[in-house]
Amino acid sequence: MVGPSTCAAVIPCFNEGATVPALVSAVRRRLPSVIVVDDGSTDATAEAARLAGATVVKHARNLGKGAALRTGLSLAKKQGFAWAFTLDGDGQHAPEDIPAFLGCAGQTAALLIVGNRMHSAQAMPWLRRQANSWISRQLSRRAGRPLPDTQCGFRLIHLETWARLPLCREHFEVESETLMAFLAAECPVAFVPIQVIGRGPGSHIRPVADSWRWWRWWRSAAKPQPSKERNHG
Repeated sequence: MVGPSTCAAVIPCFNEGATVPALVSAVRRRLPSVIVVDDGSTDATAEAARLAGATVVKHARNLGKGAALRTGLSLAKKQGFAWAFTLDGDGQHAPEDIPAFLGCAGQTAALLIVGNRMHSAQAMPWLRRQANSWISRQLSRRAGRPLPDTQCGFRLIHLETWARLPLCREHFEVESETLMAFLAAECPVAFVPIQVIGRGPGSHIRPVADSWRWWRWWRSAAKPQPSKERNHG
């Protein structure tokens, strides 16, 4: 069964002290267990998250979103959770959408459920919308199926399956890598409509560096093939 007792929330953060307390409090109204991974923040992110009721793991230095997700998901699995939600720490994901993911999981056999913002794409900043659409088209072509919103970080992940996948990316390209790895392993994937909330001015996306990392991953990633097992903890 997929429900609050079998799910933890994992929130990677870097200098999100201003947004993380309200986010943790809102998530905890729906999921009792919230794990915040403070990825080398220089502000009060860790203390703010802890005071809001989260379990906090702190990296000594900034390692990247992919590394922070791996730390949080590994801890959730170690704590005995079967599933984990991932949400960005800047408040762009609405915890009110959590029941939609749970409903989708209960109605399908999906092992990865990804938030889909494309029904309200006009609410996204123009450049981000264009980049997301372009990447989604490339990944859809490679996967041989429509993938409407490949870059959304609001996800529900089956942890045992995740732990068996060969994932190694440390930064923002982890969203693409994870999605394509689930598909390569022939695991069911679903998308669920979610609200579009604008990212604040403190976005940690670096357009040039992150685009270059994504492009290197894209060039090196083979067409989806059945994956070998790899244990993440």
